[in-house]
Amino acid sequence: MLNAWEAQGGDPQRDARTNVVVVGGGFSGTLFALAAAAARLDVVLVEREAKAGPGLAYGACDPRHLLNVPVARMEVGLKPSFAQWLKASGADLSAAIEEAGGDLARAFVPRALFGAYLAERLETALAARNGRLRRVRGEVVRVSDRPVPSVTLSDGRRIEGTHVVLATGNLPPRPPRTRDGGVYDSPLFVPDPWRWQDIDTLSPDAPVLLIGSGLTMVDVALMLEARGHRGPIWSVSRHGLVPHVHADVAGRLGGVEPFLDPAEARDPIRALRLIRGAVRQAAVRGVPWQRVMDAARPALAAVWAGWPQKARERFLRHGRTWWDIHRHRMAPRIADAFGALVQSGQLTVIAGRIASLDLVPGGVAATLRRRHSGRALSLEVARVVNCTGPRSDFAGLAVPPFDGLRETGRIRPDPLGLGLETRGTALLDRYGHASTWLHALGPLSRPAFWEVTAVPEIAVQVHQLVEELARPASRRQRPDARLIAEFVDLGEGI
Repeated sequence: MLNAWEAQGGDPQRDARTNVVVVGGGFSGTLFALAAAAARLDVVLVEREAKAGPGLAYGACDPRHLLNVPVARMEVGLKPSFAQWLKASGADLSAAIEEAGGDLARAFVPRALFGAYLAERLETALAARNGRLRRVRGEVVRVSDRPVPSVTLSDGRRIEGTHVVLATGNLPPRPPRTRDGGVYDSPLFVPDPWRWQDIDTLSPDAPVLLIGSGLTMVDVALMLEARGHRGPIWSVSRHGLVPHVHADVAGRLGGVEPFLDPAEARDPIRALRLIRGAVRQAAVRGVPWQRVMDAARPALAAVWAGWPQKARERFLRHGRTWWDIHRHRMAPRIADAFGALVQSGQLTVIAGRIASLDLVPGGVAATLRRRHSGRALSLEVARVVNCTGPRSDFAGLAVPPFDGLRETGRIRPDPLGLGLETRGTALLDRYGHASTWLHALGPLSRPAFWEVTAVPEIAVQVHQLVEELARPASRRQRPDARLIAEFVDLGEGI
C-alpha cells in the first residue's frame, strides 16, 4: 500500500507554494492532514467542532459501542501504531482481549478509543510541525477557485490554497418519505441519532420507534439499554433484516484467498453466484462464510467499476440490503448484547414500512404496514429516531458548501444518489472534466468505488493523493485505475 509516511521530506523540486485546505476534521481529513504535513505540504485543517480527529464516527459514540473490525484492521501507518497506543493508554481492554483469545490485534475495542488516538496524534502534530499544519475552527459555507482555490467560513473568514480537499464524511440521514403529520418538525422526532440531545432525560419506560435495522439501529438500541431504558423498542425497515456477526478465524483471510475476478463478475447475478460458490467450498473446509466475504472485498472496486449503470441500479434495488447485512457485521460482544435485547422481548424488529405518523397528546401515533401480510400495526411512542444511515444524494441537497459547488457546476452528483463523481480523488465537474484543484476523500467518492467507507480504503486514498500532491505539478497524474489496484492489494487489511 502507498504510504506517505515513507516519503517524509518530500521532493525537493516540489512547488514550494503547494498548500492544501482540508474541509472536515474527522478520520479522512485528519489522516490526510497528518500525511500531507509529513510530506512537507502546507495544510490548513478546517473543522467546525471543538475537537478535530474523531469526527462523528469515533467521537459521537457511547463507551459500549465497539469498532466493527479488529484492531489490526485499524492501523493506518501512524506512529505509535494503534495497538501500541492502546497498550500504553491504560484503558481496560480485558473483555476485548479475552474475547480475542489473548490477541490484541484480533480484539474489538471501543470506537471512542480510536477517536482519542486520532485526536492525540493530531494534537502532537499540530505542536510539532512549526506552522506547516494548522487547524482552524469554523464552518465552510463556500468553496471557489476564483481567483484562486479558497474556502469561505460562515464568519466571513477566507482561506486560500492551491488545492481543496473535501473530507466531510457521512451526512446525516434523510427522513423517510411518509405522511408524517408534523412529527418531523416536532421535538419528538430525532433526525440524527448521533445528535440526540434529550436522550439522557427520556423516561426509562418510554416506548421508542427506531427507523432502520442496520448497525446504526443496533448502536442506538444498545445506547438506550446502557442508560437503563426499560420501555419497549421497535425497529422497522423494509426487510426487517439485521446485521450478522463477525466470525473469528486466525490467519490471512481465514484461509480464503481473494477470488473475485472482475471479468467473471461482470454483472450482479454472476458476482453473487461466484460468492455463493466460494461460500459452499469454504463450508466444506469448515471456514465460515464471513471469511469469504472478506476475501471478496478487495476486488469490489474493480467489479463495481466494470458494471454499467443499469447493473448497478439492479444491485442497489435487489441486492443492497442483503449485501449490507453480510458485509457490515457486528462485533461478537455487540451481537450478544443485541440478541439479549431481542430475546427479552424489549426490542422487536419488524419488516414493513411506516404508513403514517401523527402527533397525539404525549407522543406519536405510528401506523406500520407489515411487509408480507400488509396488516397494519398501530403504536404509540414517545420518540421516533431516524436510524436509516447516512444520506448521500447530493442532487437536491441544500447544505453548504455542496449546494454552491453544484450550482456553479464544480461537482457532479451521481445519478444513483451514492455521492459525487470522481476520477481517482479528483472531483468531476458538470461536463465530466476532472478538477486539478478540488478533491474528495472517503464516502463522498463512493460512486466510483461502491465501498470506500472503511479505514484501510480511505487510508489508500489519502496516501495516494498525498503522493500526487507532493510531486512537482508537471509530474502529477490522476491515478483512478491505480487506486482500484491498491484496493485489490489490501487483502486482509479490509
